[in-house]
Amino acid sequence: MTDNNDPSQISPDGFETTLSRYVVGIDLGTTNCAVAYIDTTQASSAAAINNFPIEQWVDLGVNARRELLPSFLYQPLAEELTSLAIGETNSTKRIAGSLARDRGMQLPGRQIASSKSWLCHDGVDRRAPILPWQNEDDVEKISPVSASAELLAHIAHTWDRTHPSQPLAQQDIVLTLPASFDQVARQLTIEAAAEAGLARILPIEEPQAACYAWLARHAENWEQQLAP
Repeated sequence: MTDNNDPSQISPDGFETTLSRYVVGIDLGTTNCAVAYIDTTQASSAAAINNFPIEQWVDLGVNARRELLPSFLYQPLAEELTSLAIGETNSTKRIAGSLARDRGMQLPGRQIASSKSWLCHDGVDRRAPILPWQNEDDVEKISPVSASAELLAHIAHTWDRTHPSQPLAQQDIVLTLPASFDQVARQLTIEAAAEAGLARILPIEEPQAACYAWLARHAENWEQQLAP
């Protein structure tokens, strides 16, 4: 077991020199989030990349796992709270995912969308409670950083229910960022992860992630397919 506070056990890329049981990739997208992982106890030649279906509300009273988590938050009406059991599944006033997207189309003043885009909007205070931009009177506003944190916290909650002995906070996480993000937006994304309880973060740019995905799909013959 490694000591998280021992600098000698931290590699230059931010990961511990001894990897966690799982390495988890999170695409915190503007429209959808996706999660994949590998089990580091498998031999590197046999380690499979697995998609992680994300549990979410897909209708009132209907919970299901989906390959993608729509990047939307929604604050339910009072009459919706019972069927969504907010107190049991979510520590916030909001839900994330498919139902949040669909109900928000009907009640846009209760929905937060595109929080990732707000992180790179230098014309606003991205740590201030400004979302939803045009909210209904009883809807609590939160910051773009906190909105991104709630999406990551939802992913962490779902992961932990599936892997109770290997919580997401203890795993090494590769988090994708747009190549257009400046240093401030990158730092705000890392702050959002920390707010969600995720500290072991390695951020990489999306084009780099796409390159890695292509290499993984062509592991047997990529050298034959590429040329200077």
